[in-house]
Amino acid sequence: MLDIKRLRNNPDEIKIGLKNKGVNIDIENILNIDNNLRLLENQTDELKHKRNVVSKEISFKKKNKEDASNAISDMQKVSKTIKTNDVKIQEYKNSINKSLLNIPNTPHTSTPIGKSEKDNVVIKEVGEKKNFNFSIKDHLELAENNSLIDFKRGAKIAGSGFPLYTGEGAKLERSIINYMLDLHTTKHGYTEIIPPFMANVNSTTTTGQLPKFGEDMYYVNEDELYLVPTAEVPVTNIHQNEILDVKELPKKYTAYSACFRREAGSYGKDTRGLQRLHQFNKVELVQFAHPKKSYEVLENIVNNAETILKNLKLPYRIIELCTGDLSFASTKCFDIELWSPATEKWLEVSSCSNFEDFQARRGNIKFRENNKVDFVHTLNGSGVATPRLMIAILENYQKEDGSIEIPEVLIPYFGKKEIQKIK
Repeated sequence: MLDIKRLRNNPDEIKIGLKNKGVNIDIENILNIDNNLRLLENQTDELKHKRNVVSKEISFKKKNKEDASNAISDMQKVSKTIKTNDVKIQEYKNSINKSLLNIPNTPHTSTPIGKSEKDNVVIKEVGEKKNFNFSIKDHLELAENNSLIDFKRGAKIAGSGFPLYTGEGAKLERSIINYMLDLHTTKHGYTEIIPPFMANVNSTTTTGQLPKFGEDMYYVNEDELYLVPTAEVPVTNIHQNEILDVKELPKKYTAYSACFRREAGSYGKDTRGLQRLHQFNKVELVQFAHPKKSYEVLENIVNNAETILKNLKLPYRIIELCTGDLSFASTKCFDIELWSPATEKWLEVSSCSNFEDFQARRGNIKFRENNKVDFVHTLNGSGVATPRLMIAILENYQKEDGSIEIPEVLIPYFGKKEIQKIK
């Protein structure tokens, strides 16, 4: 969440940032409540001081067998006022906290200003789009012809958006995940985590899914737990309510998880095949960084995710998101997109974000440096999500006879050089 001190000291800056993000929030109302809170706290502190003085006066008079009835009456009145004020103070604090939880993070000053994805900026494009000398198939046809994914039986089991990987399709999916985890742990310095795939209210509030986006998650009412929409949620919360030593920073974790999303707002979007799912696999990268170095860390995360696609020899591009396309918690974000030759579209496969201290304030994640304590900066990136990566591999590595080559770096994991078309 935003620091209330920022709202007090730089309200215009916050208003401009929220406007650029396309959000309209009554900041003045929050500041008025905050002002009333501080006035009441000051008054109450004075009353508590007075109560302490009167209490000593009563004790003195009783000790000297003097009449303390007036002093006792005064203290009772003061104590009653203090009790009333304390209730009001808590109401003010709850109101402010509720408001702050619903305010998105403000964009970094370097983030390009824009209203929608149309205003995003292409940073670079890497690799050449392959020219096929035959009529190509899309990933759906390739998956069906080679018995890699059974969408119909997946739908029979759980509904649409829950793919059933079969045979060599399941093996290829596992090979991709294992390759990415091995690369991030052995070459990029991340510690591997297998986190819980469910998270409580506190954890999902830390990362910004709650309170605004509860409808996008699957919820188990009896246990008050959410299925994780991304491993970002459990991994970021590893250090909830902890103080890290500055020497530990940046602290780097990578984790595989299944991801579950209701996609409540996906009406009208392309949901064919692996394009948009309710359940999918992803390898996540999470870092806890020193505030002065978090933008270097953001660049590092982008490079780590980018390396996966370079090694798979797939054409991709990097996009810098404009202010209007940023997520709720993000202050700066880069997307990485893969080329789908069958649809002739770019498909997002990774999103790398800096949240600065936004999540850390929610989760009370701090670090200690020179005996001073401050909030860390949290960052994450998909390293990477598998569904659209699978689309790109199948479509870019297809052969005229319908078989599919295996990218060189995946061969040790998959055990063979191609998926031969089933005859």
